[in-house]
Amino acid sequence: MLYNSMIAPLIPYAIAGVIWYQGEANAGKAVLYRTLFPRLISDWREKWGQGDFPFFFVQLANYEKRATVPTGIGAWNWPLLREAQTMTLKLPNTGMAVTIDIGEEDIHPKNKMEVGRRLALWAEKKVLGKDVVCSGPLYSGMKIEDGKVRLSFTEIGGGLVIGAAPAIWADALLAQPLPDLKGFAIAGEDQAWVWADAKIDGNSIVAWSDKVAKPVAVRYAWAFNPECNLYNREGLPASPFRTDDWIK
Repeated sequence: MLYNSMIAPLIPYAIAGVIWYQGEANAGKAVLYRTLFPRLISDWREKWGQGDFPFFFVQLANYEKRATVPTGIGAWNWPLLREAQTMTLKLPNTGMAVTIDIGEEDIHPKNKMEVGRRLALWAEKKVLGKDVVCSGPLYSGMKIEDGKVRLSFTEIGGGLVIGAAPAIWADALLAQPLPDLKGFAIAGEDQAWVWADAKIDGNSIVAWSDKVAKPVAVRYAWAFNPECNLYNREGLPASPFRTDDWIK
């Protein structure tokens, strides 16, 4: 219904690109979004017949009460939906603005300016060809080292740092970065998750816990509203991720 009434009539017109903010209502079937969202993008590009025009989207922000357990999930699985959005970056000429740090218990984040700024960085990079960093760190791989897990990333910009969320209001005081990384959880083969200690080591993160002698998996910011503070030096937050495939 929405497509026929609001999108189809636009197809005869030229298009420069798309910015997209959606996904909350799909979180109940987050795995299906891995198929639906890329197909929507491909379908629109086919319909317009103007090639792979830019398609930049916003990953779901943090929402509801702050997580107190290592990996909070439920029937409305926002972590899995965020993961499906990240997977969509495999399509050409796409970009994702991560907003895991500017949401609130209200479903609509008040800091719209920062959402728009992060989307604009993608347009500056991909469309205008400017030499800017447009993405926060994205997980790319892991390896086990003496009872600890080393995590590697792409899109590190000027380097990995502990950061703090931007202010909701323009005249609000800025939060100061915490002394330690937050948001990392670790598990062994028993799939029992506990909070992990983590530190920045060059361009990678090392995570561990004294409660897990033989770790096999790590998750970061894997909750509706996680406490998480990994950024690059350009002030862009890392996207939530998991190294395991225990949830299909």
